[in-house]
Amino acid sequence: MFRKVKLQEGVTLYIRKSEQFKTVNFSLKWKSKLEAKTAAARAVLANVLQDSNGRYRTQSDFRNALDELYGAVLYTDAGKRSNTHIVSLQAEWVNDAYISEDGVLDEVLGLLRTTIFEPNLVNGKFEESIVNREKRSVKERIRSVYDDKSRYAQKRMLELLRPNSAVSTSAYGTEEAIDALTPDTLFTTYEKMLAEDEINIYIVGDINEDSLIEKVTSLFPFASRTISERDPEVSDAKDGKEEVRHVREKQDMRQGKLHMGFSTPITFHHPDYAKMQVANGVFGGYAHSKLFMNVREKESMAYYASSSYSSHYGLVYVTAGIDAELEEKAVNLINEQLQVLQQGDITDLELEQTKALLGNGIKSAFDSARGQIEVYDQYKALDEDFTAEKLISGWDAVTKEDVQAMASEIVLEIVYLLSGKEAI
Repeated sequence: MFRKVKLQEGVTLYIRKSEQFKTVNFSLKWKSKLEAKTAAARAVLANVLQDSNGRYRTQSDFRNALDELYGAVLYTDAGKRSNTHIVSLQAEWVNDAYISEDGVLDEVLGLLRTTIFEPNLVNGKFEESIVNREKRSVKERIRSVYDDKSRYAQKRMLELLRPNSAVSTSAYGTEEAIDALTPDTLFTTYEKMLAEDEINIYIVGDINEDSLIEKVTSLFPFASRTISERDPEVSDAKDGKEEVRHVREKQDMRQGKLHMGFSTPITFHHPDYAKMQVANGVFGGYAHSKLFMNVREKESMAYYASSSYSSHYGLVYVTAGIDAELEEKAVNLINEQLQVLQQGDITDLELEQTKALLGNGIKSAFDSARGQIEVYDQYKALDEDFTAEKLISGWDAVTKEDVQAMASEIVLEIVYLLSGKEAI
């Protein structure tokens, strides 16, 4: 799918010529071990790099320069996958073939190079006013979780379920770690990220691959680095003998947020990964699933009810919006749906609809260059020759017996309810 070019040890270019799009998409990903303290610094650094640089020293000048390149877009982000923290630098611009003048590609690549290698420094460190502003911005992003009660309930459930683990560590770190940052420590983070992180560069568009490889090699002279193997995801799956934890917390709110955490030994690299994806789809992943049809539609016990499979952590989540006084009934009904799967009560329609929706989802992702980059960046860890067709064929091969077997590997560990103060 992508042509792989090793630029340096630890620095890899993945390039794909495609006539599907009229734009060129670029994504550079810095990858390092996920830790709360360093995540905070890297998240703030991502914002600082996007704000301005040594060539355009104000945010407005930088944005104006992009606008003049036919509305080119450049932005950064911080995220995580498994136990890896990822800082991304993204750009998209109109292909030279579709405009009246050449050179936009070279101009944007030049801006990307400036963004990376020529940051906005004052006396050898980041400008304090910019750092403080972006510290506030990242802290506001962290705090926004508290305003979204569903996100907050999920956050609290994960902290209780897997404390001090990658799954409960925010990609933005903690407010305390952000407060401790200074322009000096942020510059140290910048130097370390450029010199030590694993780097993956992606480019998708109707481009001349060989020419672009030469440009990238020249413009982005990253040094060789030794990449230490990050531990693969490890499932802390339970055998069902431990007592299920029940935790209730209250805030000023109306609708109760019920979040249930299940563990499974089936993780992203497990040979049964595709089977568990299908099992989750039948359980609660879609509008035809057992949770949606029985908990929400048939019994009207929840405003919403669904499940999700977090393969990198060996976890399955069920979330439901309920009236707090119905907690016990809702939990029992949700558990019943899992038991039905474990007993093999699965219809042909449920299985086929799930496979079709999984297939449609991956095909939809491939409708955008950004989607192609993000999907491939994840799945290349399983197979560098990954294609959507290979993934779909894996789902198509899943049987009812496979789904039953996967459901039997799902074990409830925690029930968490966030409800209003007036509720039970």
